[in-house]
Amino acid sequence: MREIIFDTETTGLETRVDRVIEIGGIELLNHFPTGRTFHVYINPGDRKVHPDALAVHGITDDFLKDKPVFAEIVDDLRTFFEGAKWIAHNATFDMGFINAEFDRLGIPPVSPEHVIDTLALARRKHPMGPNSLDALCRRYGIDNSHRTKHGALLDSELLAEVYIEMIGGRQAALVLGGSEAARTINKAEDIEVIISARPRPLAPRLTQVEIEAHQAMVGSIGAKALWTRYSS
Repeated sequence: MREIIFDTETTGLETRVDRVIEIGGIELLNHFPTGRTFHVYINPGDRKVHPDALAVHGITDDFLKDKPVFAEIVDDLRTFFEGAKWIAHNATFDMGFINAEFDRLGIPPVSPEHVIDTLALARRKHPMGPNSLDALCRRYGIDNSHRTKHGALLDSELLAEVYIEMIGGRQAALVLGGSEAARTINKAEDIEVIISARPRPLAPRLTQVEIEAHQAMVGSIGAKALWTRYSS
């Protein structure tokens, strides 16, 4: 199974008028990174970067002046993504812009069944939240200290780690016991993949706020709680 974890940066938030200015993607095969990546900056033509967007990603109009326009990179983009699932955090935003760029060139949109939204996955798995990329990195013990600005390739790399943790991909065929390396077989490629033991435990998944909220809820139930009838 081939998947591309990707992210975009744009000139602003309006799909109909703003443009994609950066795309980054990480290839996964059977939930393991292959080392193949896609990364490009894009000239948005006469659309200027909105100051609010600039504050988020730091990509200036001057930096983009000599970059290719979307029509010049679209074939490479489609080739890289061909046959793969498109996976993004808040994918509605990213796919809205990608499909708008496709529409300007007369290219059919990416069908929703080929898209996975990791924000939706996170909300189902962690309904108490928060579920931003930074929050999920903290939850899963992923170092994102170098993320001072949003960047499509960096965010894709972080999201790939988050996504693999969310779906339990690193737990496949684990060899139990101490510091032994965990081993699994990538059947599609017949390659043995060695996964090193985790150097430090994951950070607790419950925040102190969530723990206190649970304790308050249990306290409000009091003697009515079913488990108090059977506790020793």
